[in-house]
Amino acid sequence: MHNATTSSGLSYSKISDVRSASGEWTFRLSLDAWEHLQLTDSAGRIYSNVNVIPLFPVTSPHEGISILSEDQDELLCIGSISELSAEYRDLLQSELSLREFVPVIQRVLSVSGKTEPCEWVVDTNHGRTTFVLKSEEDVHRISAQTVNILDANGMRYRVENLNALDRKSKAFIEWYV
Repeated sequence: MHNATTSSGLSYSKISDVRSASGEWTFRLSLDAWEHLQLTDSAGRIYSNVNVIPLFPVTSPHEGISILSEDQDELLCIGSISELSAEYRDLLQSELSLREFVPVIQRVLSVSGKTEPCEWVVDTNHGRTTFVLKSEEDVHRISAQTVNILDANGMRYRVENLNALDRKSKAFIEWYV
């Protein structure tokens, strides 16, 4: 295992020929003919259909990026996306965005009651939807202004800025946080 770390302590590789002696990444990322991400080490070995997983998707989405083989074995971990060239950062961010589908709540139209389970009707950045909130424990404050909501089916929703919501929407959400 080649294990040079950066200041974040998260960067390491389980395969050889992806880091220089000074710790710089030497692998290449590209898309194959089917638009699947592939990693090529400096010796020319190609790892096809690799998966990109954020280790801290909510709190630090650009730190701790794990790249897994097609068989889901970890190949390497990038401490921070900023360690990479702009081209590779863009490619990884594109791959990460495919994994992360979290509708952003823009407005709460109604909540069926103040006890759970209750049905919520909301407008999101992907349109209007209805979901069931099973328990108040499924509403989590991430920061002063950010809230994540997990519905009864395991779907996540996010409020990115409580202060940007209208008064009624903000009141519904603040009831739970």
